[in-house]
Amino acid sequence: MNTTIEIERLRSEIERHNELYYQQSAPEISDVEFDKLLERLKELEAEHPELVTPDSPTQRIGGKADSLKPFVHSVPLMSLDNSYDLDDLKAFTERCERLADGRKLEYVAELKIDGLSVALHYENGYLVVGATRGDGVRGDDVTPNVKTIKKIPLKLKADVSGPAEVRGEVFLSRSQFKRINEELEMQGEKTFANPRNCASGTLRMLDSAIVASRKLDMFPYDVLRGASKMFQTHWENFEWLAANGFHVNPHRALCSNFGELAAFVAEMEPQRDALDYDIDGVVVKVNSTQLQQEFGATTKAPRWAIAYKYPARQTTTKLLDIQVQVGRTGALTPVAYLEPVLLAGTTVARASLHNEDEIKRLDIKLGDTVEIEKSGEIIPQVLGVVASKRDGSEREYTFPTECPECGWDAIRPEGEAVRRCTNPDCPAKVKARIGYFASRKAMDIEGLGWVLIETLVDKGVERDGEPWKIRDVADIYELTVSDIANLERKGEKSAKKLIEQIEASKTRGLQRLLYGIDIRHVGERYAKILANHFRGIDRIAEASVEELDDIFEIGLSVAESVYEWFRDPKNIELVKRLKASGVTTETDNAGTDLNDERFAGKTFVLTGKLENYTRDEAAKLIEDRGGRVSSSVSKKTDCVVAGSDAGSKLTKAESLGVTVLSEIEFAQMISLN
Repeated sequence: MNTTIEIERLRSEIERHNELYYQQSAPEISDVEFDKLLERLKELEAEHPELVTPDSPTQRIGGKADSLKPFVHSVPLMSLDNSYDLDDLKAFTERCERLADGRKLEYVAELKIDGLSVALHYENGYLVVGATRGDGVRGDDVTPNVKTIKKIPLKLKADVSGPAEVRGEVFLSRSQFKRINEELEMQGEKTFANPRNCASGTLRMLDSAIVASRKLDMFPYDVLRGASKMFQTHWENFEWLAANGFHVNPHRALCSNFGELAAFVAEMEPQRDALDYDIDGVVVKVNSTQLQQEFGATTKAPRWAIAYKYPARQTTTKLLDIQVQVGRTGALTPVAYLEPVLLAGTTVARASLHNEDEIKRLDIKLGDTVEIEKSGEIIPQVLGVVASKRDGSEREYTFPTECPECGWDAIRPEGEAVRRCTNPDCPAKVKARIGYFASRKAMDIEGLGWVLIETLVDKGVERDGEPWKIRDVADIYELTVSDIANLERKGEKSAKKLIEQIEASKTRGLQRLLYGIDIRHVGERYAKILANHFRGIDRIAEASVEELDDIFEIGLSVAESVYEWFRDPKNIELVKRLKASGVTTETDNAGTDLNDERFAGKTFVLTGKLENYTRDEAAKLIEDRGGRVSSSVSKKTDCVVAGSDAGSKLTKAESLGVTVLSEIEFAQMISLN
């Protein structure tokens, strides 16, 4: 196939799959298949840089910047006046009616997304600049970062000549916010207080690769051409935006009077918690852009729009105590215990304080009246102290320097936000590790819940008249039906079911095991990479830092963490006991294909056209045997498989002395087991 045609086909296919996934929630292919399409496009563009275009999917992630450049908005991004009750909203519509002087009025009601405003500038259909609102006149140029947002098209679908400016709200979904905080917590990093703070900080980061990993989103709401609105009505904006590939919020209404606006406001309020993003109200705008221009603006806000704010999901209550919880990494996390208060339909008695720095920043004292906020299903947060209500009875709080669970020293490593227990056998750590090991993403042991784990660690099971307590995850596999059946509130039937689940977990595979044994920095993604590369836990244990660091996507910090974990005598013994219990420590097909080590740990590059395999089929054959497929040739490449019409990669391989296989030789290598 002609290279130009193949590149265009790949771009079109990738964008189609992006739209299916991000806008229609109807993916047709797996993430792995999508990644391979993108990898192939990167490979072709690397060989033919003259064919790279600004709207190519490969241009979504750039490099690192030294600083953000300022950007001046030619048309200011004004803030809106707020209304806090329906009387204010009614007064707004009455003012608009007076200004309209008998002309027909329509209003557009749309959700007020709790994010940050951006302006996207297109030239002849191509995205050229993305900027934050800033103070309304001067913002920051964050073009590389907005390009990472998959729901922002790099090229408009319609034939648009000249300039076009799209304005919208960048936000972070609640599900992504939860994922990010879980990952930060696992790595011992400071977590974010709420999705908006995370989105705001992320969009201003200097490394667009990190921005891409955060998976920001955007809902657009306005279109300009120069200093003028593009359409006669605001409602037409949404139709144009959807037609041009933008992700338009479906919750909006075209209303003809105050009654219809009030109905939309009332309809959306109870749905707030069901949404996967935060909203704090409804924005109401006059639909006619001609009337918008006539109504004009004050020095601060337009007269043709207003933000109706839902009642605050904030309240005040008394801080009774601060207790510290200990996680599986030993991290000490403070939790505020509150005088119970009704907030957003639920009674709140606890709230997050994040870490000791947050306590100092807020200047919290025991007995303080504090302001708390609840956002959707997110754990309530302490926002601040109501200092005016202090009466002198408040007490200073000192963050513990000893673990509250075991009494060992709790130290805070330099440069980290978290203080950690130093006792490797701390009961709190043991419980959390076992819970993590049994979780769905790890060994998926249904029935091994938190209450049972606490019993097994704190009290144990009775054996020969003596308590036998769980000390680590390997002990799980020594439990028997009688051990569980003899516990309070457990019977023979439930005991058998649990032991069956424990037995089934032995065959979950190497990837889940690596995730479950809780190597620092090794989450699902890195566990998969390590499992696919080494195919067996013994080969990982034997690897040097350099070997680990050489693996694609495994950085030095992860490599050092893995290396150090497998050098700890306790961990070595743990792996030995897991293997003795029958837990699978190799991938399913590692037994035969890896004996000659022709593939295990080797890096292959595919180039040219293969007659008997698709690119994906050949890559899978290599990966199934423990090899890795790369898109570029380097001195670290072990083998290049060259089909017909092989280009610059073959030439580079020959110049570096890399082994080159024809398709026939590759097929023979595959067939020999």
